[in-house]
Amino acid sequence: MTHALFRVIDQEASKLCKKMKISPSPLLVQHYQDSEFNKVYDRPLVTKSIVSFLEDPTGDIPWEEEASAKDVIHVATLEGLEKLMFKSKKPVLAMFYAPWCGHCKRLKPEFAAAATETKATVILAGVNADKPALAPARQHLNITGYPTLYYFSGGQLQYKYGGEYNKASILSWLANPSAPKEPEKEESWSEKETDVHHLTDNTFDEFLAANPSVLVMFYAPWCGHCKAMKPDYEEVATTLKADELEGKLAAVDATENRKLAGRFSVEGFPTVIYFQNGEKLWKINERTKDKLLAFMKNPEEPPAPPAPEVSWSEVESEVVHLTAETFQPTLKKRKHALVMFYAPWCGHCKKAKPHFTEAASKFAGDSKKTMAAIDCTEHASVCSKYSVSGYPTFMYFNYGKNEKPYSGGREEVDFVSFMEDPENPQMRSPKPAVTDMWAGVEGVENVAKLTEANFTEVISSNPSVLVMFYAPWCGHCKNMKPDYAAAASELKAEGITGILAAVDSTVESSISTQYGVKGFPTLKYFKDGKFLFDYNQRSQAALVKLMKHSTLQTKPKKDWASIRNSSNVHHLTKDSFSDFITENPSVLVMFYSPGCVHCESMKPAYAEVATMTKTEELEGKLATIDCSQDDICDELKVTMLPTLKYFHNGIDVMEYTGGRDTASLIDFIRSPLDYLEYMTGSSKLPEAAEPKKRKEEL
Repeated sequence: MTHALFRVIDQEASKLCKKMKISPSPLLVQHYQDSEFNKVYDRPLVTKSIVSFLEDPTGDIPWEEEASAKDVIHVATLEGLEKLMFKSKKPVLAMFYAPWCGHCKRLKPEFAAAATETKATVILAGVNADKPALAPARQHLNITGYPTLYYFSGGQLQYKYGGEYNKASILSWLANPSAPKEPEKEESWSEKETDVHHLTDNTFDEFLAANPSVLVMFYAPWCGHCKAMKPDYEEVATTLKADELEGKLAAVDATENRKLAGRFSVEGFPTVIYFQNGEKLWKINERTKDKLLAFMKNPEEPPAPPAPEVSWSEVESEVVHLTAETFQPTLKKRKHALVMFYAPWCGHCKKAKPHFTEAASKFAGDSKKTMAAIDCTEHASVCSKYSVSGYPTFMYFNYGKNEKPYSGGREEVDFVSFMEDPENPQMRSPKPAVTDMWAGVEGVENVAKLTEANFTEVISSNPSVLVMFYAPWCGHCKNMKPDYAAAASELKAEGITGILAAVDSTVESSISTQYGVKGFPTLKYFKDGKFLFDYNQRSQAALVKLMKHSTLQTKPKKDWASIRNSSNVHHLTKDSFSDFITENPSVLVMFYSPGCVHCESMKPAYAEVATMTKTEELEGKLATIDCSQDDICDELKVTMLPTLKYFHNGIDVMEYTGGRDTASLIDFIRSPLDYLEYMTGSSKLPEAAEPKKRKEEL
């Protein structure tokens, strides 16, 4: 990206401006980005302001440059903050904020107005705590949300402001600063009157000795899953008592009774253990009322977890299993090598394994040829080096170099045919005709068939093109073709600008390689001759809607450009948000800001999971909203970044607060119902939302 600032000055330039119908102001500064005009520069012509502008030319003007904020003391460094807080002779009310925070934006004018009235007696300071340089202060002061207002006096932190966010409330509070009213202490579970028996280190053994059948829930007061489970647990205890059934439900606060927690190896919450005649029998995973009650009526050992699947590398075969250390040394000794990049959880990989293994056996003893595999979950660095973005990915190597993607079939005969003559694979079997897969499909004449000869011409001469990359053997491609052809026909019938096209990747491998096609079908959208994004919907209605409404286009964002696999993340705006979450039944949305450190650290895992959902063909989609650009974050009451919200059929079901690593996120996307049940005690999802009407439909 390139930036340029130009200025036009003096009388001669003024005449030129008049001639060109430009306002002949004494000084005009314009900003150009990537050779295109962006905006007129409207900030002070000083180094600090210019640098700030060039760092974020589309962002809001910094608070310290706003004329209304002249009486607010703005702090930009850790040293300046320490000096203000601990050495100022006047009391200081410091507002810690983030530029993207909507609540902060609304508070700023009120805070600035209060600063003007109190500047003689109290300093009101603004601190952009979102800056990396101020991270130590953010951590030291335990700032977990924005805005946060702290009052300092005599070199000490005295109070946290807890009043309303307006000028009058701030001035009223400053007249008599005091600590915010303490929230009423939450009643301890053991203090509530229920039929659950609360046990301690001292009473546990006696209670179990007196009761032959006891289910014990080890919990922590702060645990959200425990809180969600409590109502059902209490109800089951009451039912057992009312129906005079054998069995008691008990609970142990593991944070207070650590001996018991250690004795029974409690490592997470809630942990539920069944005891019979004082002896520990089983841990159980039931959390809901019906399942807990059914268990207590007939306690039985839960089924054993399935035996872990034997690693492919441990199964004896002619497939050579590579690691990061052995990859190059092994391949450089083989003239011809076909490598399968895979993940153990990948369904398509599991389907291809027996065919790949059987094909490898045909070349046993051939010193020049080998068929190898590498687990990308164990050796990610190798897979990243070769830009593997989906599983399985097959690549051909010649002495460990000159890698080429393999896009042929995935059955034994296909692999064997390729390896018999890897340098001339097209000679081993005739190329299928482009129209073979489309034979007999109604409306196929409206789908543009692209080849290496006409691809560039079609893409560049049409302003809007959706291209389907397919393979004739691909089942999902076959299932999709009627909708694709019908959508193409509908676009033509309605006179909608834009065409639907198709590329047979087994024939036109060079085009597929150019655009990084790793699996089928892959849909890529081109606008004005340029690739914009991948598209994942396959129904006729969704395809037509994409071509009709540009607001649905989830365009790539520059701050994600360096993140591997980020093309599979859907980047939404306020305009596209409602339609996207309504059209897709299962969506996880990450609300973030480009300057947020925690957001940045999460991006690789988020992009990886987005790719896994595509590879595994899961229903769930992963999307983002940039809160620095969209006020929809305020509408959805997003105050901390990153925040992850799960939407089902257009409805905000819950906030996801689990782990932010790849394993945790993919577990959630695979089974959001389990997480919902864990958090709320119910797996019932809300009904579908009423589709949002567009302006032209009203």
